[in-house]
Amino acid sequence: MRLTAAVLLLCVMAGCMYPKEQQQPGNGSRESVRRVQAAVDDYRQQEGLLPILNSTADTPRYEKFVIDLEKLNRQGYLDEIPSASFEQGGNFYFLLLDEETLPVVKLMDLVTVQLVNDVQRQVNRYKSAHGGRLPAGEELYPGLYAVEDKAAGISAITLSSVYSGQPLEFMMDDSGNVFVDYASDIMTAVRNSGSTPGADADLRTMLEDVSYYVPVKSLPYLWLSGEPVPQPEDHP
Repeated sequence: MRLTAAVLLLCVMAGCMYPKEQQQPGNGSRESVRRVQAAVDDYRQQEGLLPILNSTADTPRYEKFVIDLEKLNRQGYLDEIPSASFEQGGNFYFLLLDEETLPVVKLMDLVTVQLVNDVQRQVNRYKSAHGGRLPAGEELYPGLYAVEDKAAGISAITLSSVYSGQPLEFMMDDSGNVFVDYASDIMTAVRNSGSTPGADADLRTMLEDVSYYVPVKSLPYLWLSGEPVPQPEDHP
């Protein structure tokens, strides 16, 4: 979906320009991130390792290095496991980015993950029942398509951005792999930065910079013809 001036104006009027209360989680979650960051730093200094759960080489960046909160708690680095965490029945995984340089704690929204998984399951069912054909709507970007709501049976599934609270679209590639389209959030971040992104920069890092949340279930974005464009995984 191309971002037009009208869409951007609507975004401004709807208040999705990242005021401070939308950039960050609530006070409790902010404090939890700070406490977990301190615990990770202490653990790394004392143990020479990172307190992370095992993952595979092909695990996506924004899902890969989940912090082992139970280990931090058990070994005395963390006084209590945050209530916002999945381990305590909350909606977030605490994970690390920049693990090889300066590890920083971020939050993975499990509601987003679950909704994408729900849509993926419906797409897979449709594909299986229709001889490999996909429930594809319009081509949003080269090689990426809207998921046809009625065909896939996902009309009741709606996703709100962790960054702005505004609705986001699902999209899929030629193989039927489902992703979240964060283009509107990235465009807002670019506009607020006051600068033009580099040609080869993955624009998702701009969302990392303005929030504790990671853009989970996403594709890399490049700045092309004045807008953020997601790149399919097999894109050159």
